[in-house]
Amino acid sequence: AVAVMLALAALLVLSPVEAARRPNVVIILTDDQDVVLGGMTPLKKTNALIAQMGITFLNAYVPSALCCPSRASILTGKYPHNHHVVNNTLEGNCSSKLWQKIQEPYTFPVLLKTMCGYQTFFAGKYLNEYGAEDAGGVGHVPPGWSFWYALEKNSKYYNYTLSVNGKARKHGENYSVDYLTDVLANMSLDFLEYKSNFEPFFMMVSTPAPHSPWTAAPQYTKSFQNVSAPRNSNFNIHGKNKHWLIRQAKTPMTNSSIQFLDDAYRKRWQTLLSVDDLVEKLVKKLELNGELDNTYIFYTSDNGYHTGQFSLPIDKRQLYEFDIKVPLLVRGPGIKPNQTNKMLVANIDLGPTILDIAGYDLNKTQMDGMSLLPLLKGDKNVTWRSDFLVEYQGEGYNGSDPTCPGLGPGVTHCFPDCVCEDSYNNTYACVRTLSTSWDLQYCEFDDREVFVEVYNLTADPHQINNIAKTIDQEILEKMNYRLMMLQSCSGATCRTPGVFDPGYKFDPRLMFSNHGVRAQRFSTR
Repeated sequence: AVAVMLALAALLVLSPVEAARRPNVVIILTDDQDVVLGGMTPLKKTNALIAQMGITFLNAYVPSALCCPSRASILTGKYPHNHHVVNNTLEGNCSSKLWQKIQEPYTFPVLLKTMCGYQTFFAGKYLNEYGAEDAGGVGHVPPGWSFWYALEKNSKYYNYTLSVNGKARKHGENYSVDYLTDVLANMSLDFLEYKSNFEPFFMMVSTPAPHSPWTAAPQYTKSFQNVSAPRNSNFNIHGKNKHWLIRQAKTPMTNSSIQFLDDAYRKRWQTLLSVDDLVEKLVKKLELNGELDNTYIFYTSDNGYHTGQFSLPIDKRQLYEFDIKVPLLVRGPGIKPNQTNKMLVANIDLGPTILDIAGYDLNKTQMDGMSLLPLLKGDKNVTWRSDFLVEYQGEGYNGSDPTCPGLGPGVTHCFPDCVCEDSYNNTYACVRTLSTSWDLQYCEFDDREVFVEVYNLTADPHQINNIAKTIDQEILEKMNYRLMMLQSCSGATCRTPGVFDPGYKFDPRLMFSNHGVRAQRFSTR
């Protein structure tokens, strides 16, 4: 309590002018927007207003390729094994009572609001189960938000309910007043118009686009008529040497599947045109207010996406680059224009970065990520990570999928031709390494095969050849050990040197039998 009083006293000492001088921060978070398969292509204005005016991170990743765990990682700065949100279900802790009690009070917006004196604004999709009756309904307003306009449940464009500071507001299907991406833009502009000018602000605007049901604004329904999903080298091929969920996908895909995924790809791009408009409106308003030069703007997505890779029609949740890699663009004070950065960054870094921008002491947090501020400012002497952890706990139901009874229990998200995108044993953890000498991914599955997948992305960027059986045994052992370390890491121990870093320590005596490792490794089950 004393610390809180002192912190508040410190805030009161800041004159309004000094307080207002601290940078503002805006995050625009899209839903399911890939970067590997051309997801940024339709965003011409965003490219001009953010990327060309700032920095593009070419190797930005999420620790879990699914909405809810990924969003929880952004809010907490933690890996899924530390925030315990493992998938999109209430049972998987998505917006559950447990999340509300144990994690939500310690998110970075709480610190911004209570310790740094920021006014905070949220609009859009929060967590997939937000607003569920078992989790307090839309009356639950998470701590840390001065203004709260959150979507009940998952992404929609029309016929949705918003929690407006805890009160339900229903929307219909009239484009001019209900189209969610535009509603979020308008609420954001209203906030910028009417907020206090005596405190810095933080805004998080979380769009439904380009998530299904891919409903474009009427003026964009004819756009990209000639566009189809990219036919890259892992499109519509059999995922041989991969875990069983990929192997079960039928190859070649049916014409109807291909038509469906091409249509989805096109519509996803159409919905992103409204996000491009939103970005333009926000930047123009900040400029009009004279606040643009003192505002950091982050643009990113909660996970990637695939359309036909390894004959999986559409979804995310897999360990491959197309699902775990996301766009990350940043502009703001001290960031030189038109830069790219190849460092390995993850969405667990966003919270620490924003707290660092606000002047908060990161040593006081329990976050697993690192502040990107030195990279944003172009600091040449920064020691950076060479690896990070990817982890996912598959979703599956006890009953068999009604469309595919032959596949037995435990599968989910199945298409009519019985290709399933997820199962309860699609549970895996990976070390994704990017060092000066290695571009490598090492993954282990918690399934009956105890399956291992390893990819050398220098030679094989599309991850077609699993080299688990041919790679040097010593590298495998080191990776297995590193994975074990990362899966039990917390805070600073998540930032220790990777396998190919100068300071890396490897003690083979610490290796247990595989069974011991795995029992400990996936004990969340």
